[in-house]
Amino acid sequence: MGNRDYRVNRMLEKAKKLANSSNRIESLGYKRYNVIGDHGTYMVVEAPDGKISCTCPGYRSRGRCSHSTAVLLKTRYYKK
Repeated sequence: MGNRDYRVNRMLEKAKKLANSSNRIESLGYKRYNVIGDHGTYMVVEAPDGKISCTCPGYRSRGRCSHSTAVLLKTRYYKK
């Protein structure tokens, strides 16, 4: 497995852990969420066009992170 694949898999595992936790994603309304990560609490926002963004350093540098992925999982895929 390449280094990029490892990083993506690790991000997905962290996102699943966050999404499955009962107290690490807090809805603030208006498609805004506080996500309590391993290194701090970050805000994830879904824009009207469906694009997700996060205030964490990883999202700012890579355009994706476990926090934003966790919100997608929780709101779109794990929703009952």
